[in-house]
Amino acid sequence: MATEPTSGQGSAAAAADPGESQHTESLYRPLPAPAWTLAAIAAGSLVILGTYLWVLTTQPATLGQDLGHTTLGVMLGYLIGAALIAAGTLPRIPRSVYALMPVAIALNIVVGQVVGTLTPIPLYLDSLGTVVIGVIAGPAAGALTGILSNVIWGVTINPTVIAFTAGAAFIGAAAGWAARSGAFRALWWAVLAGAVAGVPAGALGAPVAAYLFGGGLGVGTGGAVATLQAAGLEMLHATFAQSVVSDIADKAIIFALACAVLWALPRRMRGRFPFTAHSFRRTSPRTR
Repeated sequence: MATEPTSGQGSAAAAADPGESQHTESLYRPLPAPAWTLAAIAAGSLVILGTYLWVLTTQPATLGQDLGHTTLGVMLGYLIGAALIAAGTLPRIPRSVYALMPVAIALNIVVGQVVGTLTPIPLYLDSLGTVVIGVIAGPAAGALTGILSNVIWGVTINPTVIAFTAGAAFIGAAAGWAARSGAFRALWWAVLAGAVAGVPAGALGAPVAAYLFGGGLGVGTGGAVATLQAAGLEMLHATFAQSVVSDIADKAIIFALACAVLWALPRRMRGRFPFTAHSFRRTSPRTR
């Protein structure tokens, strides 16, 4: 049976130092997941879900009016949930992804801050780095990137985004799930996956925006909420409509851009991250 030729230099290097080859491979291979990580992720998800349902069902009148016990309690609920998810996802991702996360986080913050505060566009575009990490390294890495982006962004520039950390984690995980299903093998499937992911993302953020911050936070999103309120919608309904519509468009664009980034990566770099194999059709050895 014929085999692909290999370079003598590569064979000699592997033979000379097999330990180094194994170490390099371990950098890009997902780490074995301890059993407790799933429990941490599940606990964090339940905390976030409980906080979300409490806000949605009780609609506390004082929420968002000041930094009282109610407002701080809601923000802590989301932060504790996000911290548990981060603790569960951190041991589950390849170590090589850590080097890419600062770039992805910086991209999220810069683009999100510019679009959200300086333009009238009712979009966010603050999750491209998160989605790219999710596509090349999986749901756990995407979720962790989303969490770290919002926490760092909130601590350094805009504290309000910390309350939306749960949605950021969801988008990163959703990107990984979509990639695993092969959605990034074609641009249109990526756009559709982003639009679908935008629905729960918008629904997750709407009560936070409505009751903590009185509607949309950005120039464009705040204007959209004000317009819907002027048309007769109550605050929550106006914010919910704006959030879902904006998130559908926003995530469809972001997933499309991430698809373009993925396909623009050199094959050698894609090969360093085994998860990217989900986004490319298998080919026979003769056509590689």
